[in-house]
Amino acid sequence: MNCKPLLSLILAAATAVMLSGCASAPGTGQSSRYALENDRAPSGGFDVSGLGNAVPVYEEPSGAGNKSPYTVWGKRYYVLESNDGYVARGTASWYGEKFHGHKTSNGETFDMYAMSAAHKSLRIPGYARVTNLDNGRSVIVRVNDRGPFHGDRLIDLSYAAAKKLGYQARGTARVEVAAITIEPDGAMYLAGEPFTPGNSRGHSEAPAGAGGEKTMNRQSLFVQLGSFSSRNPAEKLLEQARTVLEKPMRVRAVDTDSGRFHRVQVGPFNDEVSARKTQNLLEARGFEQSIVLTDSY
Repeated sequence: MNCKPLLSLILAAATAVMLSGCASAPGTGQSSRYALENDRAPSGGFDVSGLGNAVPVYEEPSGAGNKSPYTVWGKRYYVLESNDGYVARGTASWYGEKFHGHKTSNGETFDMYAMSAAHKSLRIPGYARVTNLDNGRSVIVRVNDRGPFHGDRLIDLSYAAAKKLGYQARGTARVEVAAITIEPDGAMYLAGEPFTPGNSRGHSEAPAGAGGEKTMNRQSLFVQLGSFSSRNPAEKLLEQARTVLEKPMRVRAVDTDSGRFHRVQVGPFNDEVSARKTQNLLEARGFEQSIVLTDSY
């Protein structure tokens, strides 16, 4: 009997099962597609100094991604009935370019430039504050995926979130994860305690203008197309954007702990819906690495 057709059918079925799970199952060693060592950071420098936290809002649990129990590679996992009061410490990893653009467990599209995360048991979509216990930095992320399924790792952050926490170079960090829950009336709780998000910009940054810009204090949303250490490529990108979109744009020079960056930005926008709409339009016209962030103007 020729077993090759049967073997091929079994392998195809196994692959389909793995792909129907979360995008963030790196590091299991059971599939080269999901091996963490085959993932990578985006090419070139990615400036996250102005990237804001995810903004917690009330959301109903999604119809996908909350099945409990569920099984991945022979191990059974359970989803929490509620995220209220959840707090835990453990190891965080990150996932990036390899999974960028693939579906998350609840059917959304993974964006390595967004402040998002994968968790094995928190109900999704949800929100959490993640603190790097080695340097004290904290970020707020939107949890919309399952994983990580490698060893005892607690949470898998997007590349952007990991870079905000300062551990993207070494791959993992000791963190505390505290769930943020939101009631329909907008009341918010962090690990079960009343909570009001603070400054969403993360660690401090000293804004500095170029060409006589004044210090800016007002905050708003922008779609950022790129960030460069020199001004010339920023100006070239700005001119390219102006050929496809008629909206206010700028190159904003900002001094950070990593040096001066020149940000190419569209905006400001009054709300996230408008910013995302413009971001989608720009991506459809070839500007594929844009991010929505909060910045001064």
